[in-house]
Amino acid sequence: MEQDVTEIVVHLVLQLAVMLVAAKLGGELCIRVFKAPPVLGELAAGILIGPFALGAVELGSFGALFPMPHEFAETGAGIPLSNELYAIAQVASIVLLFAAGLETDLKLFLKYAGPATLVAVGGVVFPFAFGVGATVLMGFAGGWMDPEALFMGAIMTATSVGITARVLSDIGRMDSPEGVTVVAAAVVDDVLGIIVLSVVVGIAASGGVSAGSVALIGGKAVGFWIAFTGLGILVSRPLSRLMGTFRVAGAELALALALAFLGAVLAESFGLAMIIGAYSAGLALSNTRLKRELEEPIMAVYHALVPVFFVAMGMLVNVSTMGSALAFGAVITALAIVGKVAGCGLPALATGFNLRGAARIGIGMLPRGEVALIVAGIGLTRGVIEQDLFGVSILMTVVTTLIAPVVLVPLFRGDGSGRRHEGREAERAAAKEGGQG
Repeated sequence: MEQDVTEIVVHLVLQLAVMLVAAKLGGELCIRVFKAPPVLGELAAGILIGPFALGAVELGSFGALFPMPHEFAETGAGIPLSNELYAIAQVASIVLLFAAGLETDLKLFLKYAGPATLVAVGGVVFPFAFGVGATVLMGFAGGWMDPEALFMGAIMTATSVGITARVLSDIGRMDSPEGVTVVAAAVVDDVLGIIVLSVVVGIAASGGVSAGSVALIGGKAVGFWIAFTGLGILVSRPLSRLMGTFRVAGAELALALALAFLGAVLAESFGLAMIIGAYSAGLALSNTRLKRELEEPIMAVYHALVPVFFVAMGMLVNVSTMGSALAFGAVITALAIVGKVAGCGLPALATGFNLRGAARIGIGMLPRGEVALIVAGIGLTRGVIEQDLFGVSILMTVVTTLIAPVVLVPLFRGDGSGRRHEGREAERAAAKEGGQG
């Protein structure tokens, strides 16, 4: 029997209440006890109260707090959350990336667009090669062009800009050269990752894919991103003045969020992730007076909604699936770390960053987060990978997502520059001041 609409709404509201309390308790525990970023506590809270753990416990006539949808429980297809809850989590991710775009220094973003592209290319090529090679060499695929091997490679290329953006925002380094490079590279990485995923899905479905279709997919994604971001920057100042003419309370916040939602929808319609469109919308407004006006109200929305996204992401994790293929999972996880740190760090060294800056960028690109989970889910639902490889994907995703914030925060401690020439200039300035003293 179908649920009454009121029942669905009541259940959803209770779920949100529990998620927010769990998120804040987890975040508080991380800050006070483990001296770690609160995002880790939010992810852990999601795993604990999710449908694979406490959320599945029946509460009398009320039922389970976070029950799995029938389709997922029966076939494993889709996601283990209700459509309503997942939709709210996606809205929260849009707010997260819109705020990240607002915090980004536009001039720095444009300055480091070139290095970011090189970092993104390295962050796709290295992990993809490692993922395909390990899957074949450890006997989980019969050849280099097998869909299983290609899919593991595609999963390895993922980067979750949401995790790193949250950490950089928490420590106030979003507008640093490394922070801007990481976020810009993660956006490019998403475009490249979508192209790789589309090619792999095409091969899995038909046994092959044409160069023309690859060029079409890539051209559409890249073209939209450049066009939307460029147009947003061009019209941002007139748009900011127009929003300022409204006298109704909260108009600027509402209209700015509307722009973020519009950007997200357009990005999705062109084959990109919604969060990329939201980030571009925030980036366009980052060089206007609206940035100052929106800073306080947007962060109020951020702190209320964004934890829901990270708790929901933790809920997607089924710890029990990690038991099978554990050795392969450990190898894939190690290669996932090396692939991103080396694949992104080496291009960073070649574009003017020192070892400190390259390490920050490599670790910043490390978390796979929701992006890898989405890719793995596509592989599972299309029948390309089985539960064992899906469990390996989850293990790799969880470990890289948890490691990145823990390592990234200490790397940013202190005021040491991540750029080679800036470091030398600071040393010369210090020496000059010492000589004058």
